[in-house]
Amino acid sequence: TASQTTTVSSNDIASTEHEFLVLGLIPKVKNTITLTITDTDGNATTRTIEQTGPKLLGEEEVRLEQAIAPDESTVTTLGNGLYAILGNDSNEQDFMYYYDANGVIRGEIPVLYYRSHRLLFDNDGIMWFSASTKHFVGMNRLGKLVKIINLGDQYILHHDYALDSDGNIVSLATDLKHSDHAVQDQVIKVDTDSGEVSLLVDFGDLFPDYKQSTDHSGIDESDPTATNRWDWIHFNTIQLMDDGSALLSARETSTMIKINDIEGTPSLDYMIGEPSVWNGMDAQPSFLTKVGDSGDTGGQHSITVQYDSSLEDGQYYIYMFDNDFGYAMTRPDFDWTMIDGISTAQSSKDENSNSQFRKYLVDENAGTYTEVQDFDVPYSPYVSSAQELSDDLNLVDIGMQGLFGVYDDDGNLKAQYKMVLSSGYIYRVYQYGFRGFYFA
Repeated sequence: TASQTTTVSSNDIASTEHEFLVLGLIPKVKNTITLTITDTDGNATTRTIEQTGPKLLGEEEVRLEQAIAPDESTVTTLGNGLYAILGNDSNEQDFMYYYDANGVIRGEIPVLYYRSHRLLFDNDGIMWFSASTKHFVGMNRLGKLVKIINLGDQYILHHDYALDSDGNIVSLATDLKHSDHAVQDQVIKVDTDSGEVSLLVDFGDLFPDYKQSTDHSGIDESDPTATNRWDWIHFNTIQLMDDGSALLSARETSTMIKINDIEGTPSLDYMIGEPSVWNGMDAQPSFLTKVGDSGDTGGQHSITVQYDSSLEDGQYYIYMFDNDFGYAMTRPDFDWTMIDGISTAQSSKDENSNSQFRKYLVDENAGTYTEVQDFDVPYSPYVSSAQELSDDLNLVDIGMQGLFGVYDDDGNLKAQYKMVLSSGYIYRVYQYGFRGFYFA
């Protein structure tokens, strides 16, 4: 049996009619649902109904294999939040899946194709996510798509997006009309009211010398039919920051790049990573100084900016999944082994390689970054994600192995789940509490 108790989200207006989305029925078995409604005087009325859960639309597991089941304290910390499986890519119908802390399926959301990369919640009770390379959709708490935005014929989205302070989407993109076939090097803004799409940054204009120094090669996994593509920088994450800037992760250069005034007049602020990748380029002097002798990242994914009130102004943390993989198709002559601890193994099964959860303290005033935490995780040369869940628990998706696990800050595994891969990998796994959306 798998039980779950939640308080549904609703408004404050008393009513004698109630409509809820009951989330999490176990497929094809009888579920007992207990509903408790409290009136304005505090009197509770309880009703129990039985309902057989519907058959799954996909082929995913009802319960994930658990090499390590979460203990009671870990389950308590995780609470009623759900793991969102983002991108178990396939050649069939694609879905976003919800699983609970016990590895039990609690929901599946079909998407047109490609994948959803993260969930964004606006101030109007709408959950936004990508449903294809061309579509952003807004869903209400009852599961209805109340907004469907088509990007048109010039841009396709890829890998990541964020909500700005006005509730608009800032997204990584590819310009399909670029004559040189460069891919995954644009940032666009999508007005969530009008659906209007506008260009914010073409990084080929920002870094023309670096772009021209690279080989014209690469693929575009968001458009598998494309040919002759030039994947010279390959952004995979964008984080909007409090000062109107953005921090981006560039996989092809193993660099994190901060851009000032992302929605106004964008300009380079700083970079973090191995500086020699950018030797001879105009942007090379922008690298922050590393404090200590830790190795730099290799093809990092899922970078996250984390503010902390205990830090001084101009200081913050960045944590990430560091693939620790050194490779760039557009830089075939660069020796990635100069980065301490880097692997050049293409296979996730390589026994001599591992990836890492890694965290930096950035001090913009001093122009430095310092590693403050790292621990080893199984190896995934591509994709994958990391998310801090609490002061001492971290969720890590090892995408190419179909694993995701909860680790404490010392790297001890507290829970691990395994999902059958549809094709090659699970792009990301993030946990969401869904408070104010599905739950109160």
